[in-house]
Amino acid sequence: MKVVLFCGGLGTRIRDYTENVPKPMIPVGNHPILWHIMQYYSQYGHRDFVLCLGYKANIVKDYFSKVNPTTYSDCVISDFGTKIELIGEQPPDWRVTLVDTGIWRNIGERLMAVRHLVKDEEVFLANYSDGLSDLPLPEMIERFKASGKVACFVCVRPPFNFHLVEFDAQGTVERLRANTESETWINGGYFIFRKEIFDYIRDGEELVLEPFSRLIEAGQLYAYKYEGFWRAMDTLRDRQVLEEMAERGNMPWRLSNERPRS
Repeated sequence: MKVVLFCGGLGTRIRDYTENVPKPMIPVGNHPILWHIMQYYSQYGHRDFVLCLGYKANIVKDYFSKVNPTTYSDCVISDFGTKIELIGEQPPDWRVTLVDTGIWRNIGERLMAVRHLVKDEEVFLANYSDGLSDLPLPEMIERFKASGKVACFVCVRPPFNFHLVEFDAQGTVERLRANTESETWINGGYFIFRKEIFDYIRDGEELVLEPFSRLIEAGQLYAYKYEGFWRAMDTLRDRQVLEEMAERGNMPWRLSNERPRS
């Protein structure tokens, strides 16, 4: 299946990094978080990617145009550097389509901009490109196909604690409880779509607003609940958590859970 990755947002909540690079290019360990996400899909055999670029698109294009196979594999160099033999783990065999979908477009508009690239796909995958998970993708795909729905997204528990407040019209608090005690689920940013998704999107619409509302009304939106590892990189604290995990070699989003080569 093709994988559409939304890589064009400004990343305003983690601006200390995104002033220099687009959010998907913020490093986790020795690689951009985008690389980790692509590696995740690649583990399950999905290696044909469509990247919807926008903010600082040139940085993403430059990264992929200069990828050196020796970055990912051990190698033997001979003949004064003119001959390179890769040994051990081979670099991922990805097909990457880079499309500049504009700086100010929302997710729905970016998806519509690459519609022609997935028009022959009965089912395709998509991702916000800012979160990592050990989500069992084959199971999610299987359940989605069995549901017969048009769209699916993973629902996860918020990875942080907060308190939910219930109060009356006068502001008197009636109940205060931790989110862990509630049935609070959020959109985890991992999507599966049938090509019919484009029938539900109008010009200028944000994907999870009007189009998803139409899907809900038609009974065509499926939620895959997952309580395993998931972490989005929305803030500097999120990035620090993921960075510390990578430094320890604790990367549940990799099937082998091994430290990637630098």
